[in-house]
Amino acid sequence: MTTLSQEELDGIYAFAVDLGKRAGQMLSDAAQIRIDGGNATSEQKEHVQKENAVDLVTETDEDVEAFIKRQIAEKYPSHKFVGEESYSKGASRDYLIDDSPTWCVDPLDGTVNYIHLFPMFCVSIAFIQNNKPLVGVINAPFLKQFFSSCAGRGAFMNETQRLPLVRNPIPPMSEKAPSGCVFSCEWGKDRRDAPDSNLHRKIESFINMAAELGSRNGRGGMVHGVRSLGSATLDLAYVAMGGFDIWWEGGCWEWDVAAGIAILQEAGGLITTANPPEDYAGAPIEEVRLGSRLYLAIRPAGPSVNETGRQSQERTVREVWRRVRNLDYSRPGA
Repeated sequence: MTTLSQEELDGIYAFAVDLGKRAGQMLSDAAQIRIDGGNATSEQKEHVQKENAVDLVTETDEDVEAFIKRQIAEKYPSHKFVGEESYSKGASRDYLIDDSPTWCVDPLDGTVNYIHLFPMFCVSIAFIQNNKPLVGVINAPFLKQFFSSCAGRGAFMNETQRLPLVRNPIPPMSEKAPSGCVFSCEWGKDRRDAPDSNLHRKIESFINMAAELGSRNGRGGMVHGVRSLGSATLDLAYVAMGGFDIWWEGGCWEWDVAAGIAILQEAGGLITTANPPEDYAGAPIEEVRLGSRLYLAIRPAGPSVNETGRQSQERTVREVWRRVRNLDYSRPGA
């Protein structure tokens, strides 16, 4: 198992930050062509349908990914590359990340948002070694928000503001979590309207989290608010920032979460599985495996009089597990 020196990792981080800035500018430039209208080519105006009407991919995806892949190949020719657009859709979807130095890239997360020029879209770049995301870069150019992290160096917004934003002190999780928490979730691509489908399980879980305390056979969570951004990458960035307290989701691929996990963990957040174990009250809370497709993230938390920050995070995990349904997002071909 090869371990990089901090100096080597710092160099990779600097490269990733520069790459994220340049790729984000490409997204902005392509969006500006659409805004300006007449200067766009017919190819730039078109978008094609991927799996269904909810998952669109534009030519911009492919252009940005090709640019990122080319730059990485020139700088680090021995490193592996995993990207959404170059990923073979017909191949076995086994776990894509191993111990090798690997770049995991989503050139445009929040594609539907981008199509509609809703600003919650971004480019996501992660560097991973030994199955662990070590560097994360997320650039949301329309929001002018740039998130980044390097293992051992901290996590930042716009390169100078350390995450989480509230730090003096970092607040503990709500004593009555999930009550008092902002809960982030996504509807996802699986829209099958069947009684026990992922869609219906999600809806039941959303209602449980939102309903008043004591309702729904004691599962009502009375969260402070429910948010759905349409971008798993930005959901994780906002959990790291502290704007979201909880993110619960199933169905994401590696490129959707790798950079966000790097930033969240470096900020002090916790990430584990979305699916509650049978003994949700007593089972160990383990770090999620990258690629599991099932994620529950809790923001960075400080200590209170009665708990450490980690204890308040774990308590929140168990309270979420008590209220949500198991989701079925197995890996086809795995």
